Amino acid sequence: MSPAPTGYAIRAMTLADIDAVMDIAACLPEAPHWRRAAFEGSLNAEDGPRRVVFVAEDTQTSQLAGFAVASLTPPDSELESIAVTSAAQRRGVGRSLWQSLAEVLAAGGASRTFLEVRASNLRAQAFYRSLGFGEVGRRPTYYADPAEDAVILRCNPR
Repeated sequence: MSPAPTGYAIRAMTLADIDAVMDIAACLPEAPHWRRAAFEGSLNAEDGPRRVVFVAEDTQTSQLAGFAVASLTPPDSELESIAVTSAAQRRGVGRSLWQSLAEVLAAGGASRTFLEVRASNLRAQAFYRSLGFGEVGRRPTYYADPAEDAVILRCNPR
């Protein structure tokens, strides 16, 4: 697994992490607000596509600083969610989460990763572009509340 930034450890998510992960998502308006069952399902290999789920843990406080979820259906994968607490943003946590995911996705047979992001979320788009993602399409009015296009991005994690 890729090294985490100083003060953080990247590890596989467990059931015990779900409450903290949901709290992180609830504090970030741009993060998807999944139900508990969705996070539990992401940890169960028998529920749909294989998912790779990591958390970033502050090594001083043992508090979670972020999480990332990707699905793997070779040769494709999808970055379903990546979220980092406001306090841990711009410290390399999101990049480390992605790098850890990308290693596992590539080892699992993924040759490309897709994601969707709100057209108005320019900060997230800039972050994804810095990871090597590029725009490959749009989905008109994909999002609701408010209605908005999704920008489809792709990268090759190998």
